[in-house]
Amino acid sequence: MARILLAEDDTTMLEMVQHALSNDGHSIVVAHDGQEALDLLAGAGAAFDVMLTDIHMPVVDGIELAGKAVVMMPKLKVLLMSADTDINIPAKLQPHIAQVLSKPLALDKLRAAVKAAVG
Repeated sequence: MARILLAEDDTTMLEMVQHALSNDGHSIVVAHDGQEALDLLAGAGAAFDVMLTDIHMPVVDGIELAGKAVVMMPKLKVLLMSADTDINIPAKLQPHIAQVLSKPLALDKLRAAVKAAVG
């Protein structure tokens, strides 16, 4: 199973996603905002297969987080989450984005996206 970094500032959403993916056997490391996620990515021994992040978060948003994360870990697969339908993903980041998931999340779509990203 995958080691997943989950960055989400909404506690209810974070707990729901963490619970669902943990039940699927994945190892989940949580961050409550983009800066905390960057700190985890920079930590000694940090290795993640997938990063699942909300786009709209305080401090560091999900787009900026994804851009910095793929520089640190070029093979990292990124899944973005957003309630917005109009999302502007920079061209240089697009090859690293496995999928953009719409909120509210459908757990079957979340699980399928993670499975596809893991390969």
